[in-house]
Amino acid sequence: MSTASIALPGGMLSRERTIARPGFNRWLVPPAALAIHLCIGMAYGFSVFWLPLSRAVGINQSVACPADMTFIQSVFATGCDWKISMLGWMYTLFFVFLGSSAAVWGGWLEKAGPRKAGVVAAICWSGGLLISALGVYVHQIWLLWLGSGIIGGIGLGLGYISPVSTLIKWFPDRRGMATGMAIMGFGGGAMIGAPMADKLMKYFATPTSVGVWETFVCLGIIYFIFMMGGALGYRVPAENWKPAGWTPPAPDKSKSMITDKHVHLDVAWRTKQFWLVWGVLCLNVTAGIGILGMASPLLQEVFAGKLIGIEATFNELSAAQKGQIAAVAAGFTGLLSLFNIAGRFFWASLSDKLGRKNTYFVFFALGILMYASVPFASQGGALILFVLMFCVIVSMYGGGFATVPAYLADMFGTKMVGAIHGRLLTAWSTAGVLGPVLVNYIREYQLEHGVARADVYNITMYILAGLLALGFLCNWLVTSVAEEHHMSDEELAEEKKIADDTHQHFVADVEALADEVKHSWKVTLAWAVVWVPLAWGIWITIQKTLQLFH
Repeated sequence: MSTASIALPGGMLSRERTIARPGFNRWLVPPAALAIHLCIGMAYGFSVFWLPLSRAVGINQSVACPADMTFIQSVFATGCDWKISMLGWMYTLFFVFLGSSAAVWGGWLEKAGPRKAGVVAAICWSGGLLISALGVYVHQIWLLWLGSGIIGGIGLGLGYISPVSTLIKWFPDRRGMATGMAIMGFGGGAMIGAPMADKLMKYFATPTSVGVWETFVCLGIIYFIFMMGGALGYRVPAENWKPAGWTPPAPDKSKSMITDKHVHLDVAWRTKQFWLVWGVLCLNVTAGIGILGMASPLLQEVFAGKLIGIEATFNELSAAQKGQIAAVAAGFTGLLSLFNIAGRFFWASLSDKLGRKNTYFVFFALGILMYASVPFASQGGALILFVLMFCVIVSMYGGGFATVPAYLADMFGTKMVGAIHGRLLTAWSTAGVLGPVLVNYIREYQLEHGVARADVYNITMYILAGLLALGFLCNWLVTSVAEEHHMSDEELAEEKKIADDTHQHFVADVEALADEVKHSWKVTLAWAVVWVPLAWGIWITIQKTLQLFH
């Protein structure tokens, strides 16, 4: 069944009912987007469930499956525990289905509107958690893969792209900043969700349960409420709306790649510019996501005893000492999360001044320098320099996600940017497989061949620097889209006529909605709803981060 055929009630969920009249406060839209992104961003924090789920049967310790049990038998077995490697497939499914669902249903989103897409995302993401809860309760891992991995992954894709086109249209004067505000929520979701899940699991834990299925149910309900609130808060501007007092700058083909024309989805993804930007995003994400997934073991293996003030390699540490450095590494992971969030807003906002292409040049040039310098920092024992370099690297990883929607809008126009962005996110799906596989397998290969743990990441860093060099080349080759690809005046006039007819038909209803939310106190309340939990997550993360420099 396609998303387009899902039967949803009309009226308030239809696109025409979300069109705002002049006077609507556009600053109400970013918190609606944040509400959805902060929920689906918990995908980054799902590793908090791996250890408890690996002893869901044994409770206190894992019950291993018989050695002669096949993989298929282990999938349906109820008397032994799952391996973390089996659980980890859910993480892969998240990002594969995020990219594929965004690509498949991005065009539908442009026609159905962000509100309906947000509602479907809420149903899929929260419903997937409830199916996963059932999977834990009956101990069937395939239900977790189906629930959170596949169905939840579809919710991730629709929820991720639901605000992009809308925000770009509401903020034509600050495209980068607008998308940065929303997409930073995806990076921050785990900062709220992971500690909340940890507290819930401890609350629900009993002698017969590790508390995971109960936590899934609670999170499913909480996320559904927040995501529905965000979806119902979406509004789209009327055709040709622009901020008061803002005049679109005259396009200068010699200095800028920003177009005032529009390219249809079916044409855009066949252009060389689309695939060059696809390569730009894929290579930037491949380098960053592999490191993010291995951040904790990377710090522990490279610096080992130095993290707690002793001279000892990782293998020389006792179990208690390894527990100490693991706590320090948790602070490192938290610090990276902060820079992942901050980078999404900082770099995307800066791109409004530098330009998108120049911003990506900074990402790749600075990234090459950083990755190539990491082995020297680790060999010299320069912990603070090592940590700072990875903070900058991860900020550019997050910044790449937040900047690319504005990059696409600059080149292809705003008419179909949500759908085009959806197609482009297949680069994320690809990188989500390539990055971890590259880092993990090179590490394992070197360990098997006797390379010291402190040195197993050196070659990886040089390879990642090489990938960024390829990204630099792709970005350098990006040029303006040829005029032959632009939508004709007749196509644009037909779309404008449809939009105008729809708008006039719902004038009374839309005016009532706009009047209801004009007052500034409602803007303050909307932002408080998303910033209070985000501030709590940041505070928890800062507390953990302080252990790194203790």
